[in-house]
Amino acid sequence: MLPSSIQISGEPLSGAEVRDICRGLRDNAVRLLSLRGCRLCDRDFGRICRALAGATSLAQLNLNLGVVSSPSRIKQLAEALRTNRSIQSLFLHGSPLTDAGLALLNPALALHPALVALDLGDCMLGDEAINLICGLLPPDGAKSGLKELTLSANPGITPKGWSRLAIAVAHSSQVRVLNLDYNPLGDHVAGMLAVAVASSRTLEVLDLEGTGLTNQSAQTLLDMVENYPTALRSLVLAENSISPELQQQICDLLSEGEEEEEVAGGADTQEWGRGREPAAHQRGGSSWLCPSDPSSQMVLMTSGLGDSLLAETEM
Repeated sequence: MLPSSIQISGEPLSGAEVRDICRGLRDNAVRLLSLRGCRLCDRDFGRICRALAGATSLAQLNLNLGVVSSPSRIKQLAEALRTNRSIQSLFLHGSPLTDAGLALLNPALALHPALVALDLGDCMLGDEAINLICGLLPPDGAKSGLKELTLSANPGITPKGWSRLAIAVAHSSQVRVLNLDYNPLGDHVAGMLAVAVASSRTLEVLDLEGTGLTNQSAQTLLDMVENYPTALRSLVLAENSISPELQQQICDLLSEGEEEEEVAGGADTQEWGRGREPAAHQRGGSSWLCPSDPSSQMVLMTSGLGDSLLAETEM
């Protein structure tokens, strides 16, 4: 039997449910644990952290929307991550971490041997956090690092912080997906990101939705896509002051590049983050289809808490 998936959204967790979750983690029977927006006491949060510390089957942990809500919980999660060796994707979107909280988490994140996807969107981060995050994007020839990074909706980061991130992305040998949507970047930062994309050999997806860009940014990005060979396959520019014509030109050029790659044999399209800020899970019997990966379907069949089976079926 494949490891199960437990997904609960926006509900209070009872003591019995917490015990079931901990038992599944200790028995290495859980591959995906999502407690998105759930309410639980500090004692139960600590119990779950202690259980996930030794879990060897857990690949994805979703604590989005305020589950990690205090410095004490940040410390408990950091302690668990220092011991855990299996988590590949960690979602903390909508957690009030601040720079100080990320400083507590950072040593565990930096030393984790399996972590490749990290969502820190809407975490009240600033430039000090960016300095730490850049350490998770090691340059060419260094240790492995993040392949997917989400920093959506962190308006406290200044152009100085974004410029440092752009430099780190340009020199990273790993990062493939970068989500910066709903940050007040503006045309100046977009220009720096264009240089980073042109320099990167791995970045495939860049999300700049709602970042205050104009046709000036779009023209720079168009010139980059048109004149410099990059790995970029998807550039999201919705909710900006950019003409539909420029957006379509960029889209067409990226599509042409992707078709050429497919003819040449294609490339690895694995996704680590599957479901950045995913839809809510209902406790009753249901099925959930994740269409993000065209080569496979992930179907979640549930019959109650702890009874979910995550099955991957090839198309």
